[in-house]
Amino acid sequence: MIPKVGDYLEVSVFDLTLQGIGIARWHKKVIFVPGLLPGEVGIVRITHSNAEACIAIALQSLHQSNLRQKPICVLSRDCGGCAIQSITGTGQVSWKQHHVTEVMRRVGKLNTTLLPIITTEDLFQYRNKALVPLERSRNGCLRAGFYQFSSHNIVDMNQCPLLDPRIDNLIEPIKADLEASSWPIYTHGLNNSGLRHLCIKVGVKTGEILITLIASKSELVGISNLAQHWMQRWPEVVGVCLNIQPNPNNIIIGKNTRIIAGRPWIIECFCNLNLYITPETFFQVNTIQAERIVNLLTSTLNASKGSKILDAYCGIGTLSLPLAAAGAQVLGLELQQRSVIHAQLNAQLNSIASARFKHMDVSQGLSINLPGCDALILDPPRKGLQPSTLKQVMGIPSLKIAYLSCNPSTLARDLRLLTSDTQMKLNFIQPIDFFPQTTHVECLAILSST
Repeated sequence: MIPKVGDYLEVSVFDLTLQGIGIARWHKKVIFVPGLLPGEVGIVRITHSNAEACIAIALQSLHQSNLRQKPICVLSRDCGGCAIQSITGTGQVSWKQHHVTEVMRRVGKLNTTLLPIITTEDLFQYRNKALVPLERSRNGCLRAGFYQFSSHNIVDMNQCPLLDPRIDNLIEPIKADLEASSWPIYTHGLNNSGLRHLCIKVGVKTGEILITLIASKSELVGISNLAQHWMQRWPEVVGVCLNIQPNPNNIIIGKNTRIIAGRPWIIECFCNLNLYITPETFFQVNTIQAERIVNLLTSTLNASKGSKILDAYCGIGTLSLPLAAAGAQVLGLELQQRSVIHAQLNAQLNSIASARFKHMDVSQGLSINLPGCDALILDPPRKGLQPSTLKQVMGIPSLKIAYLSCNPSTLARDLRLLTSDTQMKLNFIQPIDFFPQTTHVECLAILSST
């Protein structure tokens, strides 16, 4: 039986989508219900229906979950940044543990037991970076905020509870200064040029702040004066930059960055090392949880004098350098040349000679450099590993592999292929809660070959 648009049904929600939408079944038909949580029962009205699934709106609650809480952010229902803020911290952790377990079973065909998720005390104010879309509305007002669920509509905001308060305190005054300027700002459907994003990064341990405006062109009259004003108003701001991204596509950060005032980097103290962080380079947004990952890797991979570790997708050396500082000989591979340069600068900054970095494709680099290594770190993008990379890894004897993933589905897919090699054993999977209030979860899988 297929529900029709306009039908009223009583449904029980048993799970969530990655967008935080409740999932229910009615006569084996999947029904998506925004606003209902697992364990809740409600009366819903069908708004969309097809052969695959239905979408409904909740009209009446018949049973409420004891994990439900009142969100602290008034924008949580609209803003796409926090999908599960209405669930308690304990409930969020429980759902993430269940979600990863189910993905490993369903996608990876793995029956391994997950270790308990590594939680965090900081359920809010943990993000060391804000990347805020900007838009001038058709009536001329500036909107700055994150996108509404499944849309490109900006939910206007002045504060965000996930941001480090040193970033959060700057959003509203910077927004006011930008609105008062005469600069062109992106307007959906009318103007694709001008300012598109505001990026603010903070060194959690050092307190240094870097402000970057992202625009389609560099002609912003008076930008130097405004940058100087910001640095005088906020002494913790060490630099203001302008990043040029002229192409109207989904790539947010362009290749060219101009220094407007101060310097184009902040220093972050990470695992007792100093790291350069620039507008273009990637750094984990949850500094404290990232340090816990490094500590786990150091002990699991026996990073000590004499060990040889290959770090694929090494970025700016976030994992490589602490492992090298612990005594290991580390070679990092990275396709983005700018990140390789920054990794080398970070090694020099910390006087670490036992870490080297190469600009090359990971698959090619593995074939040349993997033989003779004791351990391999894989930290690929969300899409996971390429088939050519998987082939390079399989069949290498006496190798320990640490696979760090931000996407449980692609991790499960790749682990299924890796463990199809009878020489490869999956030792454990460790979930880590990097992003409270969201459905995102990081996982570290440790494998070893005989």
